[in-house]
Amino acid sequence: MSTLTADDLRARVGELLAAHPPASTDRLEFLRARFDAGLAWVHYPAGLGGLDAPRELQNVVEAELAKAGAPDNNPRRIGIGLGMAAPTILRFGTEEQKQRYLRPLWTGEEVWCQLFSEPGAGSDLAALGTRAVRDGDEWVVNGQKVWTSVAHIARFAILVTRTNPDVPKHQGMTYFICDMTDPGVEVRPLRQLTGEAEFNEVFLSGVRIPDANRLGAVGEGWKVAQTTLMNERVAIGGNAIPREGGLIGMVSQTWRDRPELRTPELHDRLLKLWVQAEAARLAGTRLRQQLAVGAPGPEGSAMKLAFANLQQALTGLEIELSGEDGLRYDDWTLRRPEKVDMLGRGPGYRYLRAKGNSIEGGTSEVLRNIISERVLGLPSEPRVDKDVAWKDLPR
Repeated sequence: MSTLTADDLRARVGELLAAHPPASTDRLEFLRARFDAGLAWVHYPAGLGGLDAPRELQNVVEAELAKAGAPDNNPRRIGIGLGMAAPTILRFGTEEQKQRYLRPLWTGEEVWCQLFSEPGAGSDLAALGTRAVRDGDEWVVNGQKVWTSVAHIARFAILVTRTNPDVPKHQGMTYFICDMTDPGVEVRPLRQLTGEAEFNEVFLSGVRIPDANRLGAVGEGWKVAQTTLMNERVAIGGNAIPREGGLIGMVSQTWRDRPELRTPELHDRLLKLWVQAEAARLAGTRLRQQLAVGAPGPEGSAMKLAFANLQQALTGLEIELSGEDGLRYDDWTLRRPEKVDMLGRGPGYRYLRAKGNSIEGGTSEVLRNIISERVLGLPSEPRVDKDVAWKDLPR
């Protein structure tokens, strides 16, 4: 870790702004220059968009750049790359992989998706059946993935496959980087409850992936995937929001705007949810502080679980507070959005979209198991398939 201070970073930001004035510099050119200056994510290594500086100093950089009107890298659009692919590549990737992928990932020139969930594996990622068979210096991949956000605009994907069916399910997996433009990759829209196709099905038919695109050792895909999943849960449940920001802010405003719909029972529910939202916000701050000093732990699962419960409760209350207006839906036209727009749509959309929060990023049932076993230290759930070869598991 370097000894850079906040003043040192302010000076570096000043140098970047002097060399690339935001008002007269192309957006992409500015972002590339920011990455090369080590100001993309200051806690990353030098040469990879960072300066080996303490993670909390990123706030100093963001404040200085915002004050200067500098463009951002649209983190909501490229959230999977930033929150899941990047930390996994940083930890398990080769130097060549880091140099190749991290810069265009951060600038948004290359969007990433996550090929994890499968229709036959349910909520048990370790049961996945997409096969990768080695053929010389390449792997031939066949299978199907589902619930894949932004696959329709993604250039690359992080992919978990089954490479050895003769060992227990957690031991025979291998992790790859998949080029979504390669022959054999087919993306089909998956229309959701909201009417839009934010998710996709992805079919992999004879896709050839170079061994050079493997992340981690053969057979250790579960270990690599755990890094991705823990970062995913922090990314979903630990976002920084101001007090009374996000959904609780919108619901509170609806309460203020519609006095004719108020009842004592709704008032009681709003107060309880406001307290829960504030507790979740402060817990998220604590989680990010923990992240600043090391890898995310299983506590991120608790944040993601709390986030899902709160989102669903808030959107349900908002529907009730909105009266007849809450039952109207803004648009059923099929869309394929690049990001979830919870705050930019109506109460009906938010209510329907929030249903997915208890599934995406690990179901609430799986997260409760993680919390009970790895956070609270309670006895493990009986697992009769723990020592059974994957090929012998009933399906």
